[in-house]
Amino acid sequence: MFDAMRKVIILVAGVCDKLGLNTWRQKAYNVRKLKRLYRTAQSLKRSKAKKKDKVKEKEERIAKAHREYIDQAEIYLEKAKATLNFLLSTNRLNVISYDTIGYYMQHAVRQIDQIRRRVLNGEKIPHEEKVFSIFEEHTEWISKGKAGVPQELGLKVCVVEDQYGFILNHMVMRKATDEKIAIPFIRATKERFPQLSNCSFDKNFHTPVNRKQLEKILALVVLPKKGRRSEEERTFESSDEFVRQRKQHPAVESGINALENHGLDRCLDHGLHGFNRYVALAVVSRNIQIIGAIIWKKKFRRFQREQAQKLKAA
Repeated sequence: MFDAMRKVIILVAGVCDKLGLNTWRQKAYNVRKLKRLYRTAQSLKRSKAKKKDKVKEKEERIAKAHREYIDQAEIYLEKAKATLNFLLSTNRLNVISYDTIGYYMQHAVRQIDQIRRRVLNGEKIPHEEKVFSIFEEHTEWISKGKAGVPQELGLKVCVVEDQYGFILNHMVMRKATDEKIAIPFIRATKERFPQLSNCSFDKNFHTPVNRKQLEKILALVVLPKKGRRSEEERTFESSDEFVRQRKQHPAVESGINALENHGLDRCLDHGLHGFNRYVALAVVSRNIQIIGAIIWKKKFRRFQREQAQKLKAA
């Protein structure tokens, strides 16, 4: 909400400054005041005290801080609406500025409503209503379930890598989970690389339907099952070929780290199209790096042979 209100105040004040109006001359002070209230509400933690009176006191402080925060935001929001109505009535506001300011005002209204429902009314906000970035609306909440980094904000990317380290295909997983994209992703990869005969997957890709469908596409499907396995499944996952392919699977983790080193740790472009472009460029740079490593190894081996021949001749 602070991001949305900050943009509303700055944009409306900017329009007024261009038109010679002093309605928002204290815009910097307004932003600072709102930020102080935001920091106050943010700094309050849920109390771990067991005594009911202390718990109640802390809950009241949290509610009070958030109430003051959204009350002040609503004051600025009403002032911004009044300013926009005045500028529209005098035909002094262009469509682009109006649409941009209105976009951030809608975000602010939604966030005020969610803060009131969540903090003041104790309501649980459904996940599909949550927005994790007003600047990049495609941003999603990623629960990794790993120690140290249990959650991340961004978009998941699925990659398939061959035995030489080249990334054959990739997919930006917008509003999709692993088990839903397994079949179309592998089918598309198989069409581009008909020689693809086996593939190792993470457990998150497993469903009984996925296994059956993937077995029709690939000769060997290394897809570990989540949870309890039958005797037949345990025997299959203990086979030499399954174990051998499974042991090669961790190599893709180094490929994922390499992609992060080539731009995917943080996307500096804007919009979903920019994110897709960033992913594609990172994949290309990774594959170019693999080609360079192969060429360097060949040249190094040639150099070693030449040095060995010189030593023999000497």
